[in-house]
Amino acid sequence: MVTKKMIFSLAVSAMFTLNMSSLVNAAAPSALTVEGIRQQAEQDAGTGTHITLLHTNDVHAHALEETPSMGLAKIAGLADLYRQANPNTLLLDDGDAVHGTSFATLVRGESIIKVMNEMGFAALTPGNHEFDYGYERLLELSKMANFPFISANLTQKDTGTAPFEPYIIREVNGVKIGFFGLTTPETAYKTNPNNVTNVNFTDPTEAARKMVAELQGKVDVIVAMGHIGMDQSTEQTSIDIVKAVPGIDVFIDGHSHTLLENGQMENNTLIASTGEYGEHLGVIDLWVDKGDVTKKEAYTLDEKAAASVTPDPEVASLITSIQSSQEPILNEEVAKSSVLLDGSREKVRTGETNLGDLITDAMRTVSGADAAITNGGGIRASIDAGSVTKGDVVTVLPFGNLVISIDVTGADILAALENGATDYPTAKGAFAHVSGITYKIDPAKPAGSRVHSVTVAGAPLDLNKTYNVATNDFLVAGGDEYKMFLGKQQTGTYGTLDEALIQHMQSLGSVNMPASENRITAAAAPGSSVKPVSAPADKPATAKPAAPAKPATPAKPASKPAPAAKPAAPAASADTDVYVVKNGDTLYSIAKKHGTTWQQLRDANDLTNAHWIYPGQKLELPDAS
Repeated sequence: MVTKKMIFSLAVSAMFTLNMSSLVNAAAPSALTVEGIRQQAEQDAGTGTHITLLHTNDVHAHALEETPSMGLAKIAGLADLYRQANPNTLLLDDGDAVHGTSFATLVRGESIIKVMNEMGFAALTPGNHEFDYGYERLLELSKMANFPFISANLTQKDTGTAPFEPYIIREVNGVKIGFFGLTTPETAYKTNPNNVTNVNFTDPTEAARKMVAELQGKVDVIVAMGHIGMDQSTEQTSIDIVKAVPGIDVFIDGHSHTLLENGQMENNTLIASTGEYGEHLGVIDLWVDKGDVTKKEAYTLDEKAAASVTPDPEVASLITSIQSSQEPILNEEVAKSSVLLDGSREKVRTGETNLGDLITDAMRTVSGADAAITNGGGIRASIDAGSVTKGDVVTVLPFGNLVISIDVTGADILAALENGATDYPTAKGAFAHVSGITYKIDPAKPAGSRVHSVTVAGAPLDLNKTYNVATNDFLVAGGDEYKMFLGKQQTGTYGTLDEALIQHMQSLGSVNMPASENRITAAAAPGSSVKPVSAPADKPATAKPAAPAKPATPAKPASKPAPAAKPAAPAASADTDVYVVKNGDTLYSIAKKHGTTWQQLRDANDLTNAHWIYPGQKLELPDAS
């Protein structure tokens, strides 16, 4: 047994024996060219064979290039350069790759595996979201892959066997590297619990200890690929593991979306992590001489550093082909609605709508939670009465947000509702849509003291009681100022919002919801008076927005509030076409109607976010020629 005293002694010893150059922050090449990468490596070189490990984590199916996400074709282009500069290069993924955007969810992850095959990945460690399509589907995806899935702490309950190899050994220019995988035990509740009923997640520290003992003597370098994370709420973090288990040369981390721009040294282990959504590619340089790692360093590359890099043409072509193949899926009818489902910007950011009610009902149904809360800024369009397609739903909910249930107190619920009502009746993206909850807003009261008469499941809110609430991962992370949800115990993850909404609509047969169920009303608080508040004037909804020609991946799977007011685009010259944004429009639907692309529209109008458009805004239409 390794005691704390032994670990401390080993750590102190390592401080004096570690090559001090490995503690110096590594620098990315000044020029991302083959020659620039070689020159930087020569400048930083240790003794022995130079090996480069490229790595990604928590990409969440962000296949398309969408600022700040680089997209998989650009990442593949970077990998091409590094392979040319150093043939001793391997590309690795640390989990949460196959779920998160419609590009993946429409075909249950197969599209991502196809792209990763083309990119030449060497290995993947399953993260919790690899289980989001179910355990059996994960096994199917692993068989589609041209690279191994590895995990040393995953077993089947019924047989006790491991579904994946615990480790692999790769020989690179005479150097033997052992890679072993670790999957977070939090998967038990950070995917739908029904997805892992036949799976056990063993102690990752014990698994790491066994792997190091197994690999020592067989390999020159030991690399852990751990979808573990550094969150303080995590029972065992990657730092805990490397402190408890000496002998790991590199720990590639994921799960907590942590960005370590130059890695982090712990107990002579270099920990590396690239953040999220393909916004960075991680680079680890190792020099190995006669079985010893003489130097190791890490850095990351972002879209600015890679601006001049050409996306890999084969990968780009494959992504385009997959998008084209998904168009019939986007046009597939998934439900019917006998009423207009109102998701207009001016409505969902200021009050209750039937679409907000429907979405939160879907969240509560799929999770079985006591109540559900989502932010109006995450609802991006209306759905007209009649046939409802997958494209319609993706247009309404384009961010790939996940439905997550958390345990909160009644005081937390009240704080969340107050956060959504601070600007009422002025539009605010954080405005709280609810299911299983009713509440009233007194706009005459100061912000933070406006919400009253709250009920949950028909009973008055108990500030000291614990409730299980379904929300989205953006709010769980504190997005839209929902800081009261930060660090709360998660009890389940239930796929994406768009999946939940489709499933709920299908269960209803035909949607027929009133414009409002009076879950949210403006009323004077007891003992005070309030003048009636005029809601924004109703505007007739236009025909439902066209399904996007391609499933677009947003900059982040998050629902950010748009600016409260934005000046209209400057008046165009007489020979320039101008389009005035209408209710329900998206940049994608406008582009499709006018023979251009949403990227060209974004750039022509200096839009910082492709989703931040609003009715009445004037957009210059680029020359289609």
